[in-house]
Amino acid sequence: MTTTVPRTEPTVATTGETAGKRSRHARSFGLPVATALVMGNIIGGGIFLLPASVAPFGTVSLVAFAVLTVGAIALAMVFGRLAARHPRTGGPYVYAREAFGDFAGFLAAWSYWITAWVSNAALAVAAVGYLDVLVPLHDSKPATMAAALLLQWLPALANLAGTRYVGAVQLVATVMKFVPLLFVAVGGLFFFDADNLGPFEASGSGALGAISASAAILLFSYLGVESAAVSAGEVRDPRRNVGRATLLGTAGAAVIYLLGTLAVFGTVAHDELIGSTAPFSDAVNAMFGGAWGGTAVACMALVSMVGALNGWTLLSAQTPYAAARDGLFPAFFARKRRGVPTAGVLVTVVLASLLTVYNYTAGADGVFEILVLITTFTATVPYLLSTAAQIHYLASGQAHRVDRARLVRDGVLASVAAAFSLWLVAGSGYAAVYQGVLFLFAGVLVYAWMSARNRRTAAGTEGSAGRA
Repeated sequence: MTTTVPRTEPTVATTGETAGKRSRHARSFGLPVATALVMGNIIGGGIFLLPASVAPFGTVSLVAFAVLTVGAIALAMVFGRLAARHPRTGGPYVYAREAFGDFAGFLAAWSYWITAWVSNAALAVAAVGYLDVLVPLHDSKPATMAAALLLQWLPALANLAGTRYVGAVQLVATVMKFVPLLFVAVGGLFFFDADNLGPFEASGSGALGAISASAAILLFSYLGVESAAVSAGEVRDPRRNVGRATLLGTAGAAVIYLLGTLAVFGTVAHDELIGSTAPFSDAVNAMFGGAWGGTAVACMALVSMVGALNGWTLLSAQTPYAAARDGLFPAFFARKRRGVPTAGVLVTVVLASLLTVYNYTAGADGVFEILVLITTFTATVPYLLSTAAQIHYLASGQAHRVDRARLVRDGVLASVAAAFSLWLVAGSGYAAVYQGVLFLFAGVLVYAWMSARNRRTAAGTEGSAGRA
């Protein structure tokens, strides 16, 4: 029988779990910053290519987007309900461990951590493509690699400086990308031409087939809805603000996604949009003339990605920190300064940097893309475990964990969120699921080692107590 670390429900102050222990560099996140964290992490760089990616399916892809938005909001509300019960840093890890034990909690933490640092490397590489528009790198591999590493380390340094600076960077970056994106999305409606839309279903596979196919591309646009829940310990009044920030951030991202895609569909001719490599640039040029759209959109994309890197760097350290405090990750992940798990930030940015260097030097085509696709599967593991935890609480009759007045509503939300999470798994593809499971099995070996070490420690403590 494996010895587990006791799960306790610590008292959480209204200003977060570290209240009263903050330096002048650490500051709890209020509702605006927590909302910016969610919105900034959801909206990375993918939005700038999404309209062209789904254009081959026709405007039926907007229906798929609307359906996915319902699922994402349901998942956001489930995270809000879970955070109200467990307002601690770690989010899905905490929920899975509380409901199902150490092993489920470890799997949630392990899979989320893999998702975070591999995604950071992917974001940095993608951001370099937009940086090249502003500062031509002239196809220099050393310069390109150096730029990608710089884009990773600058957000890491902001994180190491303390939560006060993380929140400031996140809020500024979110405003800087939200405003111009909303301007394009709303402005495009004034230049909207229905003749540009093309056919409702353009793939020839039928409406249902087109919805499923386009959904497979769009599914991962909402990864990041858990951002406030993962950082709950740093949020002021987490029982209330985590849920509100999660819902507001997800809804805000949905507005940008839907209006932006619709605006591009209506301003760029369908045949041209299918082959576009910069749909927002083409939309800006169509609306206002000239060829300055590429530069404008490159600036928006770069700000968007740096903001996402800033937020994801924090999240990539928060989950290992929570697991390390419970003895399920190596102890150095639990080291914290200025409100930030510094060891986790450093380990994450080093791993992401090594993966980035490998991407540029190995010369193995497609390796990096395969790894990124795997992370889309690993991200669904903590989502499924979290929704399963909510269903567990609702179905087990634990009155102290369930709001009886909202039982039916919470049951419907949990069911929709579970369906959304399963859809994410299906959309990952067979290859990604197969290889993602191998990543999870590698984590099982780490869990076996940590569990054995905890058991030895517990046995030694009991032996010392017996001799005393």
